[in-house]
Amino acid sequence: MIPGLMSRVRAMLQQAFTSPMRARLCVLTASALLIYGCATPPPPPPPAGDVEAAREVVTQSPGDAPRGMVWIAGGEFLMGSEGEHAVPAERPRHPVTVDGFFMDARPVTNAEFREFVRATKYVTVAERPVDREQILRQMPRGTPPPDPATLVPGSLIFSPTQHAVSLQDWSQWWAWKAGANWQHPNGPESSIDGQDNLPVVQVAFEDAVAYTKWAGRRLPTEAEWEYAARGGLQGAEYAWGDASFDPQHPQAHIYEGHFPTHAAAPKPVGSFSANGYGLYDMSGNVWQWTADWFWPDTYRRDHARGTVRNPAGPDGPDQREGAMAAKVLRGGSFLCNDSYCRGYRVSARSSAAPDSGASHIGFRTVMTVDQWKQRTNAGGAR
Repeated sequence: MIPGLMSRVRAMLQQAFTSPMRARLCVLTASALLIYGCATPPPPPPPAGDVEAAREVVTQSPGDAPRGMVWIAGGEFLMGSEGEHAVPAERPRHPVTVDGFFMDARPVTNAEFREFVRATKYVTVAERPVDREQILRQMPRGTPPPDPATLVPGSLIFSPTQHAVSLQDWSQWWAWKAGANWQHPNGPESSIDGQDNLPVVQVAFEDAVAYTKWAGRRLPTEAEWEYAARGGLQGAEYAWGDASFDPQHPQAHIYEGHFPTHAAAPKPVGSFSANGYGLYDMSGNVWQWTADWFWPDTYRRDHARGTVRNPAGPDGPDQREGAMAAKVLRGGSFLCNDSYCRGYRVSARSSAAPDSGASHIGFRTVMTVDQWKQRTNAGGAR
């Protein structure tokens, strides 16, 4: 987590209701890309995954890949980084083994998410009425309750500044927007009409999980995501290798120019070359939810265990003082820029509160061998 963040958030919350919409903005802004931090914390709780040394690694595909997915043969890799740009949450680099799985070749699109919503009548977190009591529970004791008229559905959107600003205060380029949701990513005046092939955004972790259950899949673990993103390139900095980002011949969709002084938005999925496993948008475009809870010292714990098989992260959220309950985000987005965020590196870790979406967060799914067999036996088509 960014140093000094919690004290700034408390101050924001204490002022939250002096103007309309500030209440939820202050709470949700705290969850937008809160990266890294914490010095020498105690170990997290036992992980959900564990070493399974006795069983052979699954490398052989059970059969044809479901539509839009590719088979990722299992194997061992070095997770994390000791590189120049690595932060403490990415260290130490440690050996991990994962079993094979199917993964979406591209992030879930607007068209695919629309199919899910139409089939299930699902309502996303950003479209639901705001829970006043939940907001109050996240505020300092004694803060006066908000005016119910200000608590309307919405979400966070990128709001470029008119001039250069200090990059230490992300609240300058994030804004709470009433009516922002997956169908209107930047507010009621925006629309996804004609944008079926763009990655769906403004989806909270809960929304992504609901989609995966409907599709007979799940979110990737952080280890599965990084293994797949590397595309067979051991130790590479980026999904395409070690070559630096080239603005003249871009390898991914990240923020160009001086951040955050001009508008930016996602591009259609698959706009750039696939990695070695045939996966698109593993760097840039939109951040992607993973299944793991974020702890800044997870890798230190895993490193002490030797080669870890199918790690699934800590069993629960980080509840230490000053920590925020958050899920891991991977891949970077169209807002990453070398002057501010190198999140498009394959080892980069970020986090966000599971009940919050934003205009640069999407997801992709995976299907395990067991899920594939269940789908095949049931004659499923998705």
